[in-house]
Amino acid sequence: MVGRPRSIDRDKVLDAAEAIVTRLGAGALSFDSVAKEAGVTKSGVQYCFGTRDNLIRSMVDRWGTNFEREVIARAGDDTSPRSVIRAHLEATRDSDEAEYSRSAVMMIAQLQHPDQIAATRKWFTDRLSPLDLADSDDKEAALALLAGEGAFMLRALGLVDLDEAKWDTLFTELLSKIGKRNSD
Repeated sequence: MVGRPRSIDRDKVLDAAEAIVTRLGAGALSFDSVAKEAGVTKSGVQYCFGTRDNLIRSMVDRWGTNFEREVIARAGDDTSPRSVIRAHLEATRDSDEAEYSRSAVMMIAQLQHPDQIAATRKWFTDRLSPLDLADSDDKEAALALLAGEGAFMLRALGLVDLDEAKWDTLFTELLSKIGKRNSD
């Protein structure tokens, strides 16, 4: 009698991988460490993802989807390009240490895989393309987004040390460049 294969909860495995990255950094991410963290077999993790790169790609995709959901929720009914950028900056401002760890992994994954760079390039292009840079308000929104993303990446990589007060001051200034959403 052949038993049915055990099903592995992909979200549980991704949660375990994320916990490892948050606690120990990307270097500690292996099928073995993820399996132990998730309470599953190493072969189960390999079956779910195939390669470590696919595991990281799945983590990046999930983070991107979750971030985009948060941005859309913050934007509410006003889905104009500037409103979405405002919501993006608000979500970025409110990031925590776990988000910095996730983002560092995402940046490393993107540098190692051209397909990930292309996906991120498309994402930023889609975010910025509705803006008319000849319009001063749209140009300010684009500059605020790019500055916010740069500050976030520098902070995520540990290259800039801004306490919460300075971080909030920076993002208050960036957000002031965009104005209020129609729903505010």
